[in-house]
Amino acid sequence: MTIESLPGSSGYLDLFPERRMSYFSNTYVLRLTVIAGIGGMLFGYDTGVISGALLYIKDEFEVVNQSSFLQETIVSMALVGAIIGAASGGWINDAYGRKKATLIADVVFTVGSVVMAAAPDPYIIILGRFLVGLGVGVASVTAPVYIAEASPSEVRGALVSTNVLMITGGQFLSYLVNLAFTEVSGTWRWMLGVAAVPAVVQFCFMLCMPESPRWLFMKDDKDKAIMVLAKIYDIARLEDEIDHLSASSEEDRQKQNNIRYLDVFKSKEIRLAFLAGAGLQAFQQFTGINTVMYYSPTIVQMAGFSSNQIALLLSLIIAAMNAAGSILGIYLIDHFGRKKLALSSLTGVIVSLAILAGAFFGQSSDSSNSLYGWLAVLGLALYICFFSPGMGPVPWTVNSEVYPEAYRGICSGMAATVNWVSNLIVAQTFLSLASAVGTGPTFLILGGVAVAAVVFVILFVPETKGLTFVEVEQVWKQRAWGSSYNTESLLEQGNETP
Repeated sequence: MTIESLPGSSGYLDLFPERRMSYFSNTYVLRLTVIAGIGGMLFGYDTGVISGALLYIKDEFEVVNQSSFLQETIVSMALVGAIIGAASGGWINDAYGRKKATLIADVVFTVGSVVMAAAPDPYIIILGRFLVGLGVGVASVTAPVYIAEASPSEVRGALVSTNVLMITGGQFLSYLVNLAFTEVSGTWRWMLGVAAVPAVVQFCFMLCMPESPRWLFMKDDKDKAIMVLAKIYDIARLEDEIDHLSASSEEDRQKQNNIRYLDVFKSKEIRLAFLAGAGLQAFQQFTGINTVMYYSPTIVQMAGFSSNQIALLLSLIIAAMNAAGSILGIYLIDHFGRKKLALSSLTGVIVSLAILAGAFFGQSSDSSNSLYGWLAVLGLALYICFFSPGMGPVPWTVNSEVYPEAYRGICSGMAATVNWVSNLIVAQTFLSLASAVGTGPTFLILGGVAVAAVVFVILFVPETKGLTFVEVEQVWKQRAWGSSYNTESLLEQGNETP
């Protein structure tokens, strides 16, 4: 099949002579990635902002100050919404497309932000947190898939990791906003209300962006798909991409019309792919990352720094390190590989959690020694340094690329739901667990989970660096059914280091 033979493609070379250049000679893919990645910023801002806002919500509402359960509910109600948003987000993506799913998420997130900012009591704050969570849940499914489907395989990991950079950048921005409003009347209202701004910005930009070319092919809208692909690839590469999509789109379209959630578990190769993707999402949360981001000011106060402003400032530094680590991850994920990056990241996380546990054990036996407070802050910083380049981007990148087109929306939604459920469990139990058994033992438990994560990655996660979507499908078939699929060369290719 050639470009000229496809409907609506006559005169193509005359319309797009500049496509003879590399797809990196223009900024189209980067613009698409950044605009889609604003959904990640919403995710990150919401994760980070509540940690600072909660300090001032407790000051204004005595009932919140006296109830750890109510504090945890304010934090975690966004996660309840995100679980529902992620669970429905896969279906919304497959039915209406990546673009419309993003627009829906923006509208819901904006409404939730306004509700929180105007809340007269803690229970309206909880309602607003739920609405914001719905938007974040849909966005968390949509952004990585949208970016992956518009990315060349050679740089897919880096571009999807840009979404994770937007998440960590959103967390850093939230701490800046928190610090900026500490002396302003209505502190926490400004902190929570400002969240609407990036959602409105993304909504406006997304109106001008195209739909995912792979989703358009799935819906048999080849003319529009080719127009989008033409802005991404040069002529030679474009023909290959169209050939691959044309060969698989009819089969995927027939499958997609009949796919249900339970079908994911009926096919062995899809089941293995989902195990790897969902397992990574679960371990990302159970190794404690959002415990650190949600409660870092509280942890800093536990370590002996009682001032709200000092706690927020130290947390801002931690958030900045998180964003910087994400930038490093963008480089490493396509050079070092997904699997090696995850394993090295987890090794550092285990060491960091041991330092945190030791600091709190030491403080419990000698609370007058300020050294333990600084040791706890060091442990938090090291944790972020190791986590953010590896276990930050790897789960989202792997989930954006390991599923066949027909299953990508539904499996990504299910895996994101696992992430949010795990996030909810950690957020809802951390303070209570720390009160029951102590902060030191709590971090030891998280360290034990990180050890289990290392074993999981070794056994169940293949290397997908540099592989096309078609090649990734073959890897799972080989894992499911043995060497008859002859994909050993593909596995070796994925594990090579340039």
